[in-house]
Amino acid sequence: MELPAQGEPIPAWREIRADLRRAVGDTTYEIWLSSLKPKAWDGQVLVLGCPPATQAWIDKRYRRLLERSTKAVLGDRTRVELDTGDRTPRSTHAPGTPAMNAALNPRYSFEQFIIGDGNRLAHAASLAVAELPGQAYNPLFLHAPPGLGKTHLLHAIGNYVLAFGGGATVRYTTVEAFTNHFITAITSRSVDRFKQAYRDADVLLIDDVQFLASKAKTEEEFFHTFNALYETGRQLVLTCDRLPRQLIAVEERLRERFESGLVADIRPPDFATRVAILRKRVQLDHIELSDPRVLEFIAERVTDNIRTLEGALIRTVAHHSLTGRPLGVELAGEVLQGIDPRAGGTGSGGLSISRIQSTVASSYKITVEELLSPSRAARVAWPRHMAIHLSRKLTDSSLNAIGEAFGGRNHATVLHACKRVSERVRTDPEAAGELDTLVRSLSASDADRDC
Repeated sequence: MELPAQGEPIPAWREIRADLRRAVGDTTYEIWLSSLKPKAWDGQVLVLGCPPATQAWIDKRYRRLLERSTKAVLGDRTRVELDTGDRTPRSTHAPGTPAMNAALNPRYSFEQFIIGDGNRLAHAASLAVAELPGQAYNPLFLHAPPGLGKTHLLHAIGNYVLAFGGGATVRYTTVEAFTNHFITAITSRSVDRFKQAYRDADVLLIDDVQFLASKAKTEEEFFHTFNALYETGRQLVLTCDRLPRQLIAVEERLRERFESGLVADIRPPDFATRVAILRKRVQLDHIELSDPRVLEFIAERVTDNIRTLEGALIRTVAHHSLTGRPLGVELAGEVLQGIDPRAGGTGSGGLSISRIQSTVASSYKITVEELLSPSRAARVAWPRHMAIHLSRKLTDSSLNAIGEAFGGRNHATVLHACKRVSERVRTDPEAAGELDTLVRSLSASDADRDC
């Protein structure tokens, strides 16, 4: 098989890529494997270009999968080689002392981090630490629930120091990995080399320090590592899902050291930040949207976790790719319904907008089609306002989702309808009675459906 013109993948590579994506999923593929490019093919060996920063991780975690997928397409005698373009010999490492920087994710950078009110302090502090390691805030303790971006900032610091730190060494690890390395070092009698690997780092990045709890020997070693780095002016950055004072099972002397620098918390992103995060993801992944409103729809439904937010977008894009349906609000609503019924537009008890529409239309002796039509006739407009108001009150659907369900109306129209109903019900006993009757009817039908 001959390679085509430069920049064009070999035809078989499309099949290999598709198999890899199916095997690991969209998110993992985009983070770790999307950067691989075919460079050479001699009939037996497929050489793949690979970024130096991820070569060790891909080789360790995905080598077997790469070989399997490649052999399935190009034949059982095929081998895969990863070429970083760097001809510098790779150094060997003693047991318990894995390669520096190997686990940093190159996609996690300050440029790709979306700043909002909830993370502004954490971002500014992280950037200051990356620019002046050991001089700005030491230690820097990033606190947030899972999925809000603290690991992104941790990797961004490491990647920035590697790019602009004048050769400074960076060590990234999790507490779990630190513990495993320590145990391996003890059993292989290489504790001194283990200590050197961590204590020689100019910047030590440690994820998930909450898992230090109840690990007495690991805590002891961690304490001494912390002190050795701190006393020599090296930078420490730690992440945790709780504040230092809440780490009750961690020794007090460690908690005190965690609090001795800057503790920066990260709060859930607001709506504008969530939309910006999704737009950045669309830009990075070159996603073409059938309806730009789908980003606002997802951002309104998924509110407290960035991983879940991006996962909802990825899942919607996957359904679009598999079914060929437009990448719009309707598809996103169905996908979110599968992830979380409340997010997809059903309320407590499973009450849906369509059930509200049919109940209201029947009560006012009009058709659902008339309810959703552009007609402004009084016999249609008031029932429509009532149905929109009930959809807002009785389901967890977003304003955009309600508007979409009522013939593609915008969120301002939804708010106007809700306001009209609220004002009229306060002054018109007949309207209040109609609303009460509809609520009772919907509650009864929903109860019957659940029985």
